[in-house]
Amino acid sequence: MCGRYTLTTPAADLEERFGATFEDPPEPRYNCAPGQSLPVVADDDPGQFTQFNWGLIPSWADDASVGNDLINARAETVDEKPSFADAFERRRCLVPADGFYEWVSADGGTKQPHRVALEDDRPFAMAGLWDRWEPTHTQTGLSDFGAGGGAEQESDAIESFTVVTTDPNSVVSDLHHRMAVVLDPHEESTWLHGSPAEAADLLDPHPGEAWRTYPVSTRVNSPANDAPELIEPIEVG
Repeated sequence: MCGRYTLTTPAADLEERFGATFEDPPEPRYNCAPGQSLPVVADDDPGQFTQFNWGLIPSWADDASVGNDLINARAETVDEKPSFADAFERRRCLVPADGFYEWVSADGGTKQPHRVALEDDRPFAMAGLWDRWEPTHTQTGLSDFGAGGGAEQESDAIESFTVVTTDPNSVVSDLHHRMAVVLDPHEESTWLHGSPAEAADLLDPHPGEAWRTYPVSTRVNSPANDAPELIEPIEVG
């Protein structure tokens, strides 16, 4: 799975890399976590980075809390599962990152986090899906509805995303049985705008030769921690 990632690349470099602009350039992020608002490039506005919540809430969901369980979508079933099928067909996005974390069991039952990144630490795009959910809140007895009271409906749309995962490559397989689908730059336009069949052809593991992994501090276990030292290599054992 992909449950944490990093986005430490300067905003100006991300704009050049993805051909998109930030309305409000973000600070580096060393511990991106589910539930947070994070930048993506969506198919409906590929020239602009937009902020979506991590954890996809299908438009038909009764409650926004379902997003807590939908941070990843399996490539093998993404075109079938009701939570993702419509988004896979018509609402895809790029999730920029420059690394992600995986945990492996260590002595004593504890889990040791590792960071996975490209050899040169360049940013990359993870394949994502997005949706827009609009909750309805009913208020009654408002004075401007007259003496008999009435109802007013307010809609606050939430835009959210999920990261598509596939089998691991030769590097990630030592850490976990899944990894994010990482797109090569020449594949990104097809992911955003291609047909479902064309998009499905991109869901293979990214070759392991380009990747490296190293252990990092267990401070990354808490989403409250977000600092440069989280991506620094540590000695273990």
